[in-house]
Amino acid sequence: MKARIAVLGGDGIGPEVTAEAVRVLAAVAGRHGHEFEFVEALVGGAAIDASGSPLPPRTIDACRTSAAVLLGAVGGPQWSGPSARVRPEQGLLDLRRTLGLFANLRPVRTIPEMLDASPLKPEVIRGVDIMVVRELTGGIYFGRKSRTAYEAEDVCSYTAAEIERVTRVAGRLAMARRRRIVSVDKANVLETSRLWRSVVERVLAEEFPEVDLEHMLVDAAAMHLIKRPTSFDVLLTENMFGDILTDEASMLAGSLGLLPSASLGESSVGLYEPIHGSAPDIAGRGIANPLGTILSAAMLLRYSLGLEAEARAVEDAVAAALASGVRTADIAQPGSIAVGSRAAGDAVLAAISANK
Repeated sequence: MKARIAVLGGDGIGPEVTAEAVRVLAAVAGRHGHEFEFVEALVGGAAIDASGSPLPPRTIDACRTSAAVLLGAVGGPQWSGPSARVRPEQGLLDLRRTLGLFANLRPVRTIPEMLDASPLKPEVIRGVDIMVVRELTGGIYFGRKSRTAYEAEDVCSYTAAEIERVTRVAGRLAMARRRRIVSVDKANVLETSRLWRSVVERVLAEEFPEVDLEHMLVDAAAMHLIKRPTSFDVLLTENMFGDILTDEASMLAGSLGLLPSASLGESSVGLYEPIHGSAPDIAGRGIANPLGTILSAAMLLRYSLGLEAEARAVEDAVAAALASGVRTADIAQPGSIAVGSRAAGDAVLAAISANK
């Protein structure tokens, strides 16, 4: 297979972690007879510094002409003051909108060798396997906004069509898993959540009758993710709730640095990124955890390129690296020696090479 992949390192640790994921993708290509072309482009704060825009036309062109997009992270204090007129995050939001990426998939799985990295008891988190499906282009992040010196407004709005399409994504995923969806909302307070609940019920009843549906208020979901995380299979939610809940869920796996994500639309072109931020406090030190980005590259192989065996090989290699004791600073136990980004990438590459 020949494929063009746009690589948007972004800001902070973004270029460091994407570099390791690119090394892994190149190794997979060489091992399985594929040809991947990597095209680098700017996004976020780095793009603002270079062009004044967080998403320059050249970056949009690179993404539109690629089979998939691999992104690191955007943001940093130098671009995020209260008076900032252009912010790095606008580039990411605009990219999602431009590519029509409305469904964000965030898998949360525990690895046996990493149970001690979570603040929760091993018996609570052992066997966790959750797929969060977050609606990505609607809700309060994309609604009308206004601010004066005395008041501000962020409007949360959804259409039935937006809810229908993301529900179908969750339904298809649930059919390939344990056929259970928990739909998260705040229907006791919000009209958007009442619409969300009624549309989800209708779509699943009509198109996925085999799927068991449970509605759960977002505050209850936040509690049960910690209390009984193994009870969740597919978790379907709107934009802001999904953003918050997946950061909470990262503690089940042990660190934000371990969780990948895929942003998908109607076409096969997807955006793949770790769920963590740009971590400017450790940028340039070579100590960031690249495993979430490498696992995002595995999702790229699966969902945009249709290379399931290669995706599983990368996921198995990350698990093998962790099983061998590889730990970056964010997941290292007190008193143990943490490895840097490059060494963590080397361990994954070694595991790929060792897999016959």
